[in-house]
Amino acid sequence: MKHGKKYNESLKKYDVTKKYSVADACKLVKDLHFVKFDETVELHVALRLEKNQTVRDTLVFPHQFKGEKRILVFCKEERVQEALDAGATYAGSTEYLDKVKGGWFDFDVVVATPDMMKDVGRLGMVLGRKGLMPNPKTGTVTNDLVHAVAELKKGRTEFRADKTGIVHIAVGKVSMDAAAVTENVNTFLAELDRKKPADAKAGFVRSISVSSSMGPGVWIDHQEEA
Repeated sequence: MKHGKKYNESLKKYDVTKKYSVADACKLVKDLHFVKFDETVELHVALRLEKNQTVRDTLVFPHQFKGEKRILVFCKEERVQEALDAGATYAGSTEYLDKVKGGWFDFDVVVATPDMMKDVGRLGMVLGRKGLMPNPKTGTVTNDLVHAVAELKKGRTEFRADKTGIVHIAVGKVSMDAAAVTENVNTFLAELDRKKPADAKAGFVRSISVSSSMGPGVWIDHQEEA
């Protein structure tokens, strides 16, 4: 892949073959920043997963960096006010089912009560393509709307390994203090370790790198951080 002059210049500022501590890697990402906008800091973790294994869950970072999420709650009429009072942006049933079916996507995350999933399930092709389908494993299918919405408002983030066994997750912004990004990375790696499959083999984490959205990747010494 061909890169621009500024990208190639940034490669000269560090040893691209070296593995760094989380703290040093996060500082380097800030130092390598060369574009004018506030880039997202991204973490990429390659896992050794067997065919029957997966990693998927949610977490709340100690340092938030995303704008407030617009939350759509699918629920029966008698629970609409409860959802709105909890902080949901939209709440309802038939009206919003029809709007989404018609192509409306003015929201960032979807929560549904279990008794709505039969109807919400019919939107699987629509919501699934955008990664918005509610799922009990991520706490977005629940009767506890107050807790679910509160966690999402605090910035609860979903993570999952893709088909190649790699987890890609945003962990901060270049404008943030490097120590805050470091704490977010360490929080995620600790959570990932807790979600490791019980039958995972040695060398579960194959590699870890961190980068800004436009910048080069910096390798992290995952053996040190394990």
